[in-house]
Amino acid sequence: MTRTLPPGLTANAVVAASSANLGPGFDSLGLALRLYDEIIVETTHSGLVVQVEGEGEGQVPLDSSHLVVRAIERGLRELGLTAPGLIVRCRNDIPHSRGLGSSAAAVVGGLAAANGLAVQADCTPMTESELIQVSSEFEGHPDNAAAAVYGGAVVSWTDTSRGDARYAAAPIRLHADIHLFVGIPQVRSSTAETRVLLPEHVSHHDARFNLSRAALLVVALTERPDLLMAATEDVLHQPQRAPAMPASGEFLAVLRRCGIAAVLSGAGPAVLALSTRAELPAEAAKFGAESGFTVVTTSVGSGVQWTSGVVVGS
Repeated sequence: MTRTLPPGLTANAVVAASSANLGPGFDSLGLALRLYDEIIVETTHSGLVVQVEGEGEGQVPLDSSHLVVRAIERGLRELGLTAPGLIVRCRNDIPHSRGLGSSAAAVVGGLAAANGLAVQADCTPMTESELIQVSSEFEGHPDNAAAAVYGGAVVSWTDTSRGDARYAAAPIRLHADIHLFVGIPQVRSSTAETRVLLPEHVSHHDARFNLSRAALLVVALTERPDLLMAATEDVLHQPQRAPAMPASGEFLAVLRRCGIAAVLSGAGPAVLALSTRAELPAEAAKFGAESGFTVVTTSVGSGVQWTSGVVVGS
């Protein structure tokens, strides 16, 4: 039986950006980054009000098709709840359509906000595993969603042995000596547009190559950062996507030529660099700036956090 939430309940969620694939770990490896969106939601008697500040302001729909609204409503359904009306405020710092997990953050944040409302109705909130499952159903793969839920680095997988897709992930601890840099371009791209560039079939040679590098990358991320250059090599998706984002491909090549383990962040066009150096080499930093990239020094992001009874507008 579905319960109707009363007006006046409030909750908020804070959720991190994420970078998926990390080179060879296609649709499986993910890493949360210290760049956050905040969602504030209030139940009302009726209607829907959506407000967006920061990234996406003036560009995303302000109706029921908004991804955060869809996630909140899906979360409430999972919990056996409904709200006659909602006010949803989004304060976004995660760039859209750059390969930094903005859509996964919107979904995970919306589901977490639903958790915050549910607690006030004395309902048991969704667990982290349930958040990963439901958010991955939006995405079709769990790498970004799992990183947004757990924070830090994750290995994720999909189980279809029972017919339907079941999504899961396991956190791994990033080595303390690894520094993170993100090159964010002005141009945008969508995962759907770049995924069609990938071949439907790959050779045994290429599959074997990426399997070895993905396994090595887990070792490099957790215990042996000196292996990052070899561990981030990929032949399954980055070379195929590079022609659609030449500036990103060039920046990637320059970083790697300078000895920095760089990869496309998700489907791009942002570039993620992992290094044991505290700063990027001057040549790479100069090239990035001249090529229109904003290069940000960052660190590992935290898992999604949600609270109930926030003061709306705070």
